[in-house]
Amino acid sequence: MNNHPVSEAAARLGIEHPIVQGPFGGGLSTVELAAAVSRLGGLGSYGAHGLAPERIGEVTAAIRHRTDAPFAMNLWISDHDPGGLALSPEAFDRVYALFEPWFRELGVDKPEMPERYHAEYAAQIDALLEARPPVFSFVFGIPDRRVLEECRRLGIVTVGAATSIAEAEALDAARVDLIVATGAEAGGHRPSFLQRAEDSLIGTFVLVQLVADRVSVPVIAAGGIADARGLRAARALGAGAAQIGTAFLACEESGTHEAHRQRLFGPDARQTTLTRSFTGRLARGLRNRWTEQMGQQPETLPPFPVQGWFVSKLRAAAIAAGRDDLVSLWSGQIAPNLRHRRAADLMQALITD
Repeated sequence: MNNHPVSEAAARLGIEHPIVQGPFGGGLSTVELAAAVSRLGGLGSYGAHGLAPERIGEVTAAIRHRTDAPFAMNLWISDHDPGGLALSPEAFDRVYALFEPWFRELGVDKPEMPERYHAEYAAQIDALLEARPPVFSFVFGIPDRRVLEECRRLGIVTVGAATSIAEAEALDAARVDLIVATGAEAGGHRPSFLQRAEDSLIGTFVLVQLVADRVSVPVIAAGGIADARGLRAARALGAGAAQIGTAFLACEESGTHEAHRQRLFGPDARQTTLTRSFTGRLARGLRNRWTEQMGQQPETLPPFPVQGWFVSKLRAAAIAAGRDDLVSLWSGQIAPNLRHRRAADLMQALITD
């Protein structure tokens, strides 16, 4: 049973306030946002799973140049789903046929078949250990014993994500330093690793209580929290801190595009959906034409990361054309309550309200 005082999460992370900025992949994390949150007493985070290994050290150094406070670098432990590591030329052409109408609509040429569809996790983790960030947070699994022992030797705090009791217990057994209990309300990817994400949709405030009663380390609540009220509620239920994603994603310091921000602050924020149509893994975002049409037959979609690779080849053209109906618009269910457009204003409200 978790008998830790709620302040222990912040103490273990070395931060002043029990606030963690959720890490964003797909170019949505920025050095500016992570450093700003850390300078203001929270834990800034950078989603590094899409970075080539050599970029991980560069980004870590860039954040360190902007702040002396702790921050987290985040990786996906699993870099492919079954069938997603490689495709034959014939299979590549079959998958392209699913996307061809979209490529034509946006005027994008057929891409060349790559050697890999995602950066290799093994190389990424070696680069991360060499960069030695203050905190290593991770999703979609648990690093092997060698990695966790090396983190302890280097003084890197480890933070793993759970979407169920079983995942939290597995993280605890592996001696991870803190556990994020991430509920189904959260925006972005559902980082389940012991069951299908569709079978691990426990709400945040239920999950926090279930996990806090069963693990020996501090718990961080994630999902459905965007203000001080949510932070207080999470702490009252046993979390030592809150991880906040959508509210920070909506800030001007993030790497998202302006049309996405406008949608987060508009009436469309009332309708989110869980979809595999962008990356091949289940994630929550705003509904649009892509989720409605490409997501109608999820069984026809290629696995992660193949799906995400093809979608990424369309993203720049879609954004340039103002086609936010064809790009991912990650969002949690709490988005209609968003109020702040700058990280400093959001942090101030979280701390003082």
